[in-house]
Amino acid sequence: MTARLAPLVIAVMAIAATTATARHQDIPRYLWNLTPSVPRGLYAAEPPRCLRVTALVVVRPPPPLASLLDHGGHLPRGVPLLKRIFALSGQTVCRIGTQIIVDGTAAAPARERDGRGRPLPNWQGCHVIGDDEVFLMNWDEPDSLDGRYFGPLPKTTIVARAVPLWTDEAGDGQFVWRAAAR
Repeated sequence: MTARLAPLVIAVMAIAATTATARHQDIPRYLWNLTPSVPRGLYAAEPPRCLRVTALVVVRPPPPLASLLDHGGHLPRGVPLLKRIFALSGQTVCRIGTQIIVDGTAAAPARERDGRGRPLPNWQGCHVIGDDEVFLMNWDEPDSLDGRYFGPLPKTTIVARAVPLWTDEAGDGQFVWRAAAR
């Protein structure tokens, strides 16, 4: 893509992202991610037909979590999250101190404070994920505000599957068209 076309392409995508919505649940068909949780860029929202561990999903946070994210300045109310499924029904998820453990295997550390030095939510103990629950965690991004801090969520909070369309996979400003969801 030439430098002259880039602004036009971005403008068209921005218009499409703000005007196109899914038929159900008022979820945008396209999402522009600016958070460090997953690569920055444009994602398509597709129906969440088959949920599996590692799937990248669009999540509408429940009211208490939406309030926490909004008041903490992490994410405005009404903006969906992009998170990976890390554990499903029957799996055991524990937080012991700052360590997340899934089915007896250490998965990822949690932080005690966010980048601004504020304390992060700190649940402790073990939980067997129920049939109507899911544990979300972007394990390869230590700054992701995810299940490490808010624990399991209802499956009903998953409103779509996120598919990368035009994303900055390496974080170097070089956007990739249709990268594999990692």
